Amino acid sequence: MPLPVPSAPLAVLRALRGAGHEAFLVGGCVRDLLLERTPKDWDIATSALPEQIEALFSKTLSMGKAFGIIAVVTGEGPPVEVATYRSDAPYADGRRPDSVTFTNAREDALRRDFTVNALLLDPETGDIRDYVGGRADLEARIIRAIGDPAVRFAEDHLRLLRAVRFAATLGFAIEPATWAAVRAHAADIRRISAERIRDELFRLLTESNRAGEALQMLRDSGLLKEILPEADAMAGVEQPPEFHPEGDVFTHTRLMLDALPPAPPLRLALAVLLHDVGKPPTAQFATLPDGTRRWRFENHAPLGAEMARAILERLRAPAALTDDVCAIVGNHMRLADAPKMRPAKLRRLIGAPTFADDLELHRLDCLSSHALLDVYDFLRERQAAFAAEPVLPEPLVKGRDLIARGLTPGPGFKAILQALYDRQLEGETDKAALLASVSPPAPD
Repeated sequence: MPLPVPSAPLAVLRALRGAGHEAFLVGGCVRDLLLERTPKDWDIATSALPEQIEALFSKTLSMGKAFGIIAVVTGEGPPVEVATYRSDAPYADGRRPDSVTFTNAREDALRRDFTVNALLLDPETGDIRDYVGGRADLEARIIRAIGDPAVRFAEDHLRLLRAVRFAATLGFAIEPATWAAVRAHAADIRRISAERIRDELFRLLTESNRAGEALQMLRDSGLLKEILPEADAMAGVEQPPEFHPEGDVFTHTRLMLDALPPAPPLRLALAVLLHDVGKPPTAQFATLPDGTRRWRFENHAPLGAEMARAILERLRAPAALTDDVCAIVGNHMRLADAPKMRPAKLRRLIGAPTFADDLELHRLDCLSSHALLDVYDFLRERQAAFAAEPVLPEPLVKGRDLIARGLTPGPGFKAILQALYDRQLEGETDKAALLASVSPPAPD
């Protein structure tokens, strides 16, 4: 039966066929259509050569012409990627073939990564060409490498991580031989660029139905210790059962990731993943003042923020995202002290640009450990109290006011402004009185 396809890829298909070429939808868009999911991208495989594709359409982009890949710009949505049927020579660099040979639909399917990604579809008739058993694996909800899994992973080592992402985001199982090959070759992922690993990891965290199960799969495969050894180190790190009855640091983190809402903000997902990354290096079985002994993790939050920065910079994450995640990780223990904070400090906490994710991380942290939400409820109440006014209003006293009073900008200038603003946040709204409290310099 015909399947719903946007007008842009459909028009490209029809133009290719109208010129006498074979053309089919292929890859992830076919898989997602058959699973009744909305495809993110639309890819076409065709018998047309790259030069013929370029000649047929008025605006194209060469995405990799040597590999037969041309993007067609339609003016409706993102470009449609069109690839000539091909077979691949060996992959010397573990990423791309040394050369390609333009061929037929069957050979093109056989060189792809997983069976569920190698189906070709005519969207107007619903006819499917399946050369690799992809439909059966789709129905059985299985991720299976095409042919010899070791060969597929040697061609492009990123496929090791993609196997886990597909399984996690689709809710599929990885076929035993494919899984065995992932585990056997996990160390090869280190040959892949940080940017490609980053993109797969970020999608895994934000697109998985249960990101904690995905993290466990990464660890079981051996991939986690290769791409995030700091997260792998959380496994087996014990915590005091009175605060963490759920178990070790890794288990706690996994439960939090599983509790994330669908399609969570990336910075929240990363903050959850990394919020306790500072615990393994700070773990101490210490004696408390009352003589009892338990595990403690002094200053794990600030150290975790430093480690998170190193991790995200290693992954080439955007600077703004890195700064936000590190702020959330570094501050996550402060929220527990909110009921005891002075009003100015509390308002600064609630007025922080990351507060929505600070608060959600705190909620998940509590629910995945002791399950006490008293601080969360307090912060929600205080946040609601500021609904009719800015949490952090414009400062009444600014630098120019201090200069007018005779003060000279210098090392203590910022501290004076901070102290005056804190008093404003705590209810002093008389600017003249605030300024009067600042002593002008003594005359020479």
